[in-house]
Amino acid sequence: MTDLSSFPITHKWPAHHPDRLQLYSLPTPNGVKVSIMLEECGLPYEAHLVSFETNDQFSEAFLSLNPNNKIPAILDPNGPNGQPLALFESGAILLYLAEKTGRFLPGDPALRYETLQWLMFQMGGIGPMFGQLGFFHKFAGKEYEDKRPRDRYVAESRRLLGVLDARLKGRSWIMGEDYTIADMAILPWVRNLVAFYGAGELVGYADFAEVQRVLEVFVSRPAVQRGLNMPPRS
Repeated sequence: MTDLSSFPITHKWPAHHPDRLQLYSLPTPNGVKVSIMLEECGLPYEAHLVSFETNDQFSEAFLSLNPNNKIPAILDPNGPNGQPLALFESGAILLYLAEKTGRFLPGDPALRYETLQWLMFQMGGIGPMFGQLGFFHKFAGKEYEDKRPRDRYVAESRRLLGVLDARLKGRSWIMGEDYTIADMAILPWVRNLVAFYGAGELVGYADFAEVQRVLEVFVSRPAVQRGLNMPPRS
């Protein structure tokens, strides 16, 4: 049996199945990117809830795996060369899992890089912008009398939705007929913008018919349904 006891994170979150990939996460847009990917590719994994309510992300155990104190993070007992691999940053994890399984990332070099550019589009644009909009619209930022910060993120979020809408026109998925890690990265953030942040009307979500169409198909996938609730909240 694989021994993961040398990793301090397993002292706080014991690995009951140490031969499986260990996921440390929470069902947020960044977290579910990885749980959806794991469900889609069928890799056996064990999910551990990192609770923000109890500041688990700042615990010494979690910081030993991710010094940036963000979810998700993974510990793969069967990493490269058969050695355990600890990894954080959702985009890096998606790329790793795609290469590990040979799924959801085109083998053709040109298409591979095209997919990665859309993954970076989420990481550098959609994630940060939608997240800031959520702060100013739903959380503490809504108390600010000055609405210029919120409106700046509204305008940028709307612009990004326009870019995505244009890309999806005439396509089933971001890369055409092939469902990829780019879809798994981007679409949970779109869902969160509307369903959790409640910012659909604010950004004019009704104007983006292509985004709506693809998001509906995405959310209907059984693996996505499972991944959206992993790890289960207590």
